[in-house]
Amino acid sequence: MSTASPATLPAAPRTLPPLTAQADLLVSRGVVGPDVLAPDALRSAAAGLEATAPDGALLVVHPRLLPPSALAGHLRRTATVRRRPVERAGFVVVDMPDVDEFAPVPGVDVPDADVYAVAAPDRGDDMANWSPEEAAPEIAGRGSSPLTLAEGIHWALQAPAALERNLCFMTIGSRLRRADGTYDARTPAVWISNGTGRDGSERRGAPKVGWCWWRNRHTWLGFASTSARTS
Repeated sequence: MSTASPATLPAAPRTLPPLTAQADLLVSRGVVGPDVLAPDALRSAAAGLEATAPDGALLVVHPRLLPPSALAGHLRRTATVRRRPVERAGFVVVDMPDVDEFAPVPGVDVPDADVYAVAAPDRGDDMANWSPEEAAPEIAGRGSSPLTLAEGIHWALQAPAALERNLCFMTIGSRLRRADGTYDARTPAVWISNGTGRDGSERRGAPKVGWCWWRNRHTWLGFASTSARTS
């Protein structure tokens, strides 16, 4: 199987800010308001987690309060259009209206808490050009857990540098189970739109929540994971 050489990969995204600073960003950007969770409750939870979570941890608001469909529009990325910087907002692809139904797969234990922490995410660049089917057992074998879609969007929101041209990530910790118990072959990912097709040219360079097939490989998608979740 062909994979990118580690020598050709860019440096990993910089360490995330303290959890309390991440909470402040969620409040100041209007991601979390009283209709989702009291800002003071968010800040208090972040302060408590900061005392025990490892450095570089990611703050996550449980998807029962902030589902992917509500989070995606808060993503931001600066794109260059006609040699000028333009801020693009995130979006969910039109053929994923059921985005919020992609739930954690067995073995991915999301804390039953309104707010929790994810140990420093890894973008999984070394698995670029692997399929989700190939990456899942590799991540497990490393003692890690794949990020869920909600966690991946939180990461891109707090650290826009986690999305780079030709190196973004899949979130195979979330899948959609059909009524018959089998899984939908679509597998969620977060990457950068090229502004083609149904995305529309006005979204070129925007953060994009979409999907890829379970058995397909993509040279520009790694597999985001974490070593632990705490609450």
